[in-house]
Amino acid sequence: MTRLDEFMKLLTGRFNNRQQWESLKDTDESFPYAEHVNTVCNDKIAGLPAEFEGYFLVEESYFTAKGHTHAAYHLFLFTEEEKGVLLTSYEIPEGYDKSSFTYENLTRINYSDLKRSERFTPALYVEKDGVWEGGSVSMFSPVLKFSLFERFSREVLEVSESMEVNGKKTFGYQVPILYKRA
Repeated sequence: MTRLDEFMKLLTGRFNNRQQWESLKDTDESFPYAEHVNTVCNDKIAGLPAEFEGYFLVEESYFTAKGHTHAAYHLFLFTEEEKGVLLTSYEIPEGYDKSSFTYENLTRINYSDLKRSERFTPALYVEKDGVWEGGSVSMFSPVLKFSLFERFSREVLEVSESMEVNGKKTFGYQVPILYKRA
């Protein structure tokens, strides 16, 4: 099994932060109950190069706080690099939008039609003692900064994300979201 295969085994599946949310819901009503559904989707991509060794993944994220649920969908490519595993973000394919891009809704798409996200800085994950760590900082616009830091292990997917506009934090939580396999 390659390092990439080991990494993907940790990352794919259904996850939620129920345990963490239960401990925080009474003291921080803005902290979300969160779910991730991570599904490899190479089987739905036509025309992958013969020696293609990466994994495309549909990430479905659902955040519920104060009685409202927000969904976010992403397409990522994971590839093995000399120093670790690289996450590259891709645009949602044509014919889908931010409310319809789920693995279940995904029909056959062409590899040649996929477009890498120019706004997202790829994130490199490095493994040490069975724990993968990595992240990146992306400038989505001259004034909008997105910061990502993640730590993955068999026990938990730890995710810290924040947005800043002109240096002022507009999104993010005081503690990382701790996802466990559902």
